[in-house]
Amino acid sequence: MEYSSWIKVMLFMAFFSLPALVECRVRHYKFNVVLKNTTRLCSTKPIVTINGKFPGPTLYAREDDTVLVKVLNHVHYNLSIHWHGIRQLRTGWADGPAYITQCPIQPKQSYMYNFTLTGQRGTLWYHAHILWLRATVHGAIVILPKRGVPYPFPAPHKEAVVVLAEWWKSDTEAVINEALKSGLAPNVSDSHVINGHPGPLSTCASKASSQGGYNLQVENGKTYMLRIINAALNEELFFKVAGHQLTVVEVDACYTKPFKTNTILIAPGQTTNVLITADQGSGKYLVAASPFMDSPIAVDNSTATATLHYAGTLSTSLTTLTKPPPQNATPVDSSFTDSLKSLNSVKYPAKVPLKIDHSLFFTVGLGLNACKTCSSGNQVVAAINNVTFVMPKTALLEAHVFNKTGVFTDDFPGNPPTSFNYTGNLTTANLATTTGTRLYRLAYNSTVQLVLQDTGFISTENHPIHLHGFNFFAIGRGLGNYNSKTDPQKFNLVDPVERNTIGVPSGGWVAFRFRADNPGVWFMHCHLEIHTTWGLKMAFIVDNGKGPNQSILPPPSDLPKC
Repeated sequence: MEYSSWIKVMLFMAFFSLPALVECRVRHYKFNVVLKNTTRLCSTKPIVTINGKFPGPTLYAREDDTVLVKVLNHVHYNLSIHWHGIRQLRTGWADGPAYITQCPIQPKQSYMYNFTLTGQRGTLWYHAHILWLRATVHGAIVILPKRGVPYPFPAPHKEAVVVLAEWWKSDTEAVINEALKSGLAPNVSDSHVINGHPGPLSTCASKASSQGGYNLQVENGKTYMLRIINAALNEELFFKVAGHQLTVVEVDACYTKPFKTNTILIAPGQTTNVLITADQGSGKYLVAASPFMDSPIAVDNSTATATLHYAGTLSTSLTTLTKPPPQNATPVDSSFTDSLKSLNSVKYPAKVPLKIDHSLFFTVGLGLNACKTCSSGNQVVAAINNVTFVMPKTALLEAHVFNKTGVFTDDFPGNPPTSFNYTGNLTTANLATTTGTRLYRLAYNSTVQLVLQDTGFISTENHPIHLHGFNFFAIGRGLGNYNSKTDPQKFNLVDPVERNTIGVPSGGWVAFRFRADNPGVWFMHCHLEIHTTWGLKMAFIVDNGKGPNQSILPPPSDLPKC
C-alpha cells in the first residue's frame, strides 16, 4: 500500500473511532468562594457562597468523566470542599474534609480538586467541610449516564434539582461558637428553605418577590425527575407534593427498585431521585419540606414551601395545599426506609459481600464531659464506642502516607468498651467519654460488616451516618438493642439498598457491609453538623494493595499546607 493511501486509511479509522476516544471528557469548573449579602425572612446578612450563589452552581458531568474544580478562597475563613458520595478511587487528596484528607485552603489561596467519576451516575452534591460553612456553601452534582445509555426507568420529559436546607438569621459561625462557649446545644434554624427560599407561605413572602419561593413549571401529562438533596445542617426532612405521587428511582446515586409514595424522608447528606407525573387538573400545588424528629429534641418546626405550577395556570389562582406528616411520624419514616431496595439488575447488580473479614459493632450517641471554660461547667459531646474524636492539626492522609508519627493511633475499638442496655434509660449513667484521634486499619480489599447502635445517653436520636470513599449495602435495621444471634437471620443479602449515608433509627440499630477497595484515609461521621462538632466521628485507614493500581496516587503539587 502506498504511504499516502496508508495515511488516508489511518485517518479514516481514527475518525470513526473518535467517539470511543472522547467518550470520557475532562470537565473544568472554577469556584470562587465569596461573601454575598443575602436577604431572607426580612433580614439581610453576608453569607459565604460559591460564585455568589445560594445554593451554589450545579456541577454537571457524565459517568467516567474527569472533573477539575479550581477553588479560590476569597473569604476570611479557612475552607475545604467535599464532593459528597464521589468514590475518589485512589484520589483521596481530593475528598475534601479538612484535617482528614487535606489541610484547608487558607484565605487568598487556591486548590485544584481533581477526580474521576468511575462507574458512578446519579445525583450527589458538594459542600464545605470545615466549621459550619456548609450551611450556605453547597450545591448539586448531576452525573448523567454515559452517552447512549438510558435510565433503567422511563425517561423523564425534564429534570430539576431541588436542594433542601436551613436558614439562620444570625451568622451560623456565631451560632455554633456561642453554643461551644456555653457547652450546650445551639439555637435551631429560623427556617427551612427549598432552593434557597422559605417559600410563598413564609410570613415574609409578600415583602419581596425574591422571597416568593421556588416555582417548578410543568405541563399536563408530562413526567419530570426531581433530584432532591438534603443539605440541611441538623435536620431530617419529609418532602411531599400536594395531590401527586412520587416514584422513587434512586438514592445516593444508586438505582433502586421503583416504588410509589406520597412522602419521602431524606436525612442530611442524602439524595433521592423521584419521578412525578403532572396528572392532576391544571392549577398550583404546594411542595412542602418539614422536619422529622421522633426524640424529645428541639428542631426548627417551620415548613419550607415551593409551588408545582401547571402551564396555563394564572399566578393568582389558589394553591392546592398539603398537610405535612406529624413531626414525630416514625411510621412514615419506617415505611419509606423499608421500601428501599437495590435495583439489582444484570446491568446494575448488588454486589453484597458475603464473606466478612471485619465484624464491627459501634455505639453512637451523646455524652457529657467536664469543661472548665464552658459557662455551664460541662460540655455536651458525642462519641462512637465512647471515643469522642479529636481533630488533628495536620491532615491524617498526609500523616498516613508519609509515616508521620504522633498524629493518630490506629487502635480505634471494634466494639464498645463495655456491654450494657444501650437503648435503656441512661440519663443517670456516667455520661463521660474518652477522647483521642484513633483510627481503624483495614487491609486493601478486605470486607467489613458494621453495626451502628444508637444509645440512650441524654436521649436516643436518629443519626445519619456518612462514610467517605465508599458505597455500602444496608442489610438490616431494627429497634432496641442489636441481637448478634437472631438479627443476622433477617439480613437482606440479595437486594439491600446501596448508599453512602444511612440513618441509625432513634433507639435502634442499622447494619451495613462494604468492601475496602479504596486505599487512603476515609472519614465516617454523623451528618448532623452539631454531632460532628461534638465528636461523633472517626476514620478508617485502608492500606495500599499490590501494585500501583491498588495504591493511592501521589499528592498534587498544590495540596494546601497547614
